[in-house]
Amino acid sequence: MSVTAPEVGRDSWPVMASVDGVADHLRARLGDAVIEIVEAAHETAVTVRREALVTAITSLRDDPALRLNQLIDICGVDYPDRHERFDVVYHLLSMALNLRLRVKVTTDTRTPVPSLTGVYHVAGWYERETYDCYGVLFDGNPDLRRILTDYGFEGHPFRKDFPLTGHVELRYSEEHKRVVYEPVKLAQDFRSFDFLSPWEGTDYVLPGDEKAKPNG
Repeated sequence: MSVTAPEVGRDSWPVMASVDGVADHLRARLGDAVIEIVEAAHETAVTVRREALVTAITSLRDDPALRLNQLIDICGVDYPDRHERFDVVYHLLSMALNLRLRVKVTTDTRTPVPSLTGVYHVAGWYERETYDCYGVLFDGNPDLRRILTDYGFEGHPFRKDFPLTGHVELRYSEEHKRVVYEPVKLAQDFRSFDFLSPWEGTDYVLPGDEKAKPNG
């Protein structure tokens, strides 16, 4: 399995022939920064050491065989039972090769991830989204503020331990002539909501079912 194709691009840069060989090329390019490489569904994901993130991403961007010159997205994944509970996932794209690569690092609630704003300008917005939704900190982001949730929002809504109803709710108050925040109040019907799938059936008789005739 060759790392680079024998072909030469329009601007005389070597290019990857396909996703075949990308893993070997990444190991050679990134060295000991690599923790794990997974290839599945014709896609490649590489997990790198957090402290080596900026160097690794810069190397991938500038690699003439990959040309990963676009950062498509940054997102998070929460595994509450893990010591480093968060995966921070970077999706890179090579427009020249139509090649996609997923790069991951792990972190916890206190340890910041190096910012990529110096590598891709668009990273600033994506890092703010990840901070807002998960609480992941990014060292070097010049404007790490909330971007999706409202002013004064408490907590980070994409964490697995965040309540589905949130902590507060807001409504317009005719009395105060403004939007007011109040503790969440759930109707009793919602508190006893049945989450069982209607296709699988329930363990009790639903209203109206008593009228149905048994089969046979």
